[in-house]
Amino acid sequence: MAVRIRLTRRGGKKKAFFRVVVVDSRMPRDGRFIEIVGRYNPRTEPSFIEIDKEKTLKWLALGAKPSGAVQKLLKITNVLTEFETNREKYIKQFT
Repeated sequence: MAVRIRLTRRGGKKKAFFRVVVVDSRMPRDGRFIEIVGRYNPRTEPSFIEIDKEKTLKWLALGAKPSGAVQKLLKITNVLTEFETNREKYIKQFT
């Protein structure tokens, strides 16, 4: 099973906000997910980004691949850079 970390769209027409979710890559965009790891609202100024660091690091250590948009959000919140610098520590901790 290929696991991805990606965005799922919520909200009304032209009032979208997003959840950052861990999902099986075969599921549709707004389909069933494994776990919610954050929220993103691009409509506010500045954009609202909330990422649960521990959950995200756990899933990255277990092999989940972030989508392009989520990868940018993880870099903004410094979660991805922290994972890359301490990769061995997190893989040992969560496996």
